[in-house]
Amino acid sequence: MPPPFVKQRPPWWPETEPWPPQDHWRRRRGRLFWRIGALLAVLFLFLGAACPLAFFLLVNPFGRFPDGPGLRGPELIKIWNWGLAAPAIVLLGGAGVALTVLVLRRTTAPLGDVMEAAGRVAEGDYTARVAERGPAEARDLARAFNTMSERLRANDEQRRRLLADITHELRTPLAVVQGHLEGLLDGVYPRDDAHLAVILDETRVLNRLIEDLRTLALAESGALRLQREPTDLEVLAEEAAGALRAPAGAAGVTLRVDGADDIPLLDVDPVRIREVLTNLLTNALRHTPAGGTVTVRLAAPAGQPVTVAVQDTGAGIPAEALPHIFDRFYKSDESRGMGLGLAIARNLVQAHGGTLQAESTPGQGTTLTITLPLTP
Repeated sequence: MPPPFVKQRPPWWPETEPWPPQDHWRRRRGRLFWRIGALLAVLFLFLGAACPLAFFLLVNPFGRFPDGPGLRGPELIKIWNWGLAAPAIVLLGGAGVALTVLVLRRTTAPLGDVMEAAGRVAEGDYTARVAERGPAEARDLARAFNTMSERLRANDEQRRRLLADITHELRTPLAVVQGHLEGLLDGVYPRDDAHLAVILDETRVLNRLIEDLRTLALAESGALRLQREPTDLEVLAEEAAGALRAPAGAAGVTLRVDGADDIPLLDVDPVRIREVLTNLLTNALRHTPAGGTVTVRLAAPAGQPVTVAVQDTGAGIPAEALPHIFDRFYKSDESRGMGLGLAIARNLVQAHGGTLQAESTPGQGTTLTITLPLTP
């Protein structure tokens, strides 16, 4: 019985492969065993036919060896025929055995390669790869092993980068907290509200970083629990935009919501989706200059998923940076965040069974589009 899988498609799962995984390996294993069984059956039939044939050739046509002291012409012919038949039978039997050994070797040699490479992976060598050779099933197995090994290598590299990024992000607020506390204890700073407020702000930064990492870890593992309920996305967008209209007005940026009349109620977690919208709007406002516009546009074509697009008129994203904006801790030079917002937003949308995509033209702005299915 195949193992259970989470309902949501993990973000690390390749886009070109179906989710949940199809149980095709059991069928391929069955075909491989059928091939081996057919080979053994052919060998059994060959030997079963060769033995009676040998008996028939040696005993029935040629008769027994003569008993007399001399050999007449017919007896010599029989011995001559026997001498020709015996090597032929030996050659046929040897050819059958050799063919069997060759086919078994061609089938089992790739399995030996996989076993050897699996041992290297177990020892931590994620660069181990297997040559794709042998029958189709063996080549599929080698290809799947190489894919698994590559994913392990990529995950290990990503884990190392993640630890380095977390260490870097924690170092700055901890250094500020430590410096101010030491200054307060040594009498360098007065123990007033101004210096205590700095410490409090840095602890809030640490708390936000830890909470973001927790949310990201839960979403990526598929363990994030969503409190779904029928939700009006237009109302949710208005609430998220309303909370940011004051800072948008202060920055000279127009913030508006373009709704639609036919937006159906969606079964989503309103807190998480509002978190996504707030994150996208905050990023858009941060990168839109004074006099620009940030627009939230909702659409729901008949029978199609609902889309929520957040469009700004900022400087846009360079083409080389666009594929990386959803990576953890990736941020531009002028960004003041920690580089987790868009990664969290995409994972929260994927947890709802939707997608989050970005389009940008340098100098013309950026559009981030959320697509949510009508049914979870």
